[in-house]
Amino acid sequence: MFAFHFDDLQQYSDVLRLRDGRPLALRFVEPDDAEALQRYFRSLSERSRYNRFLGAMSELPKTLLQQFSHVGEGDSFSVIATVMREGIETIVGEARYAFDSDTGSFEFGLSIDDNWQGQGIGSALLGNLQCRAAAFGANRLFGDTLRSNAAMIGLARKSGFAFMPSPGDWKLVRFEKLVDVAPQEIPCASWRLAAEQIAQQAAA
Repeated sequence: MFAFHFDDLQQYSDVLRLRDGRPLALRFVEPDDAEALQRYFRSLSERSRYNRFLGAMSELPKTLLQQFSHVGEGDSFSVIATVMREGIETIVGEARYAFDSDTGSFEFGLSIDDNWQGQGIGSALLGNLQCRAAAFGANRLFGDTLRSNAAMIGLARKSGFAFMPSPGDWKLVRFEKLVDVAPQEIPCASWRLAAEQIAQQAAA
């Protein structure tokens, strides 16, 4: 697994664009973000939390919050999408992903603040996750969602994912996409750099 260090996390931050051209920052969650991340999850509607965690949850349990706020813990990574509002960094979306080097699979889940849905955050975030998957050398990326989650299903369909039953749970549907981007062709500059570093670590 690629080793990230907190003293160089900034180089893996990205600035994306919303549909209206406003900047959307995407960066790894750090330990100091734990309180803000918890506030974000508490602010989501009950339906959005249910869709994100595939069940009822009012907030992140302490152990899960700790995992979310430590990069690479359990071979999983968390990122937040933020905008500046009156000079304050505000979380408007998040994603968590894990790469399985044995199978080449990149699994992810994400959520968008209810008040910011429909502004292109989901599409921008999903596009960035595809860059990250390519950088890790994944051959496919996938996620599971409730069959009733029309917003996530619509986003995945628009982004070219194929659909299939989720193994072991009829209430879920799996969306999957093959990764066929060469490292040097990754459209996110920070993740072209990461791909080079990952290759160097693998060769060491």
